[in-house]
Amino acid sequence: MLVAVAAFVILAPVVATQDPLATDPAKRLTPPLTGGYLLGSDELGRDIYSRLAYGGRTSLIVAVIPVIVATVIGVALGLAAGYFRRIDPLIMRVMDVLLAFPSVLLAIGINASLGPGTTNLMIALVVVAVPSVARLVRSSTIQASQFEYVLAARAVGAHDIRIAIVHILPNALAPVIVYVSLAFGHTLILASGLSFLGLGVQPPTPDWGAMLATGRQYMSIAPHVATVPGLLIFVVALAINTLGDGIRDASDPRMQR
Repeated sequence: MLVAVAAFVILAPVVATQDPLATDPAKRLTPPLTGGYLLGSDELGRDIYSRLAYGGRTSLIVAVIPVIVATVIGVALGLAAGYFRRIDPLIMRVMDVLLAFPSVLLAIGINASLGPGTTNLMIALVVVAVPSVARLVRSSTIQASQFEYVLAARAVGAHDIRIAIVHILPNALAPVIVYVSLAFGHTLILASGLSFLGLGVQPPTPDWGAMLATGRQYMSIAPHVATVPGLLIFVVALAINTLGDGIRDASDPRMQR
């Protein structure tokens, strides 16, 4: 399912039937499969099918890039806190402060203070995702630091940075991979929610969350305007979470007995 959605948004110029920004007020709120619109038109007469294809590019990029950036930052902070224990209290207290706020409220606060826009939306998502990754890597690093191969590396005089990167980091990444696979779905929903509130991607740029926000005003007369992007967000998030569950089960030795 994820491959199909990825192909759909990557091939947007090929699969799109119309210009996603072209308006036709005479055909506003056209039902699906009528008037040349496969999935109907929105309140400005724009083709929903084409906007879904192009909007998927924005929605998936906004979901993927913050998770990747947050993972890199979180891994670095967690590894440093777990291995170099002198700086552990400083790093973890900052992470605890961020974790004290619900992720949705923290993202709204950061995005609102920075202003609406795609870049500010991704910054807010990065800040929200970093603490969880850092705490996870810190826990794995502390555990791995007690293994015999780490003690042996110290005994032969290996540098602390080399031990942390070469010996500890590979063993601390396994739970991070599972977490990241699940984080994509959460970030997609959170990004769509912020766009729904008007803090994310700004019109007329197509975006699934923004399409859902504008469509809610016409639920009584044209429910397809909000239902179609809402269902697509649900399906993609469900597919990502299912994939994450599969990766977690595959990486758990207890599930392989």
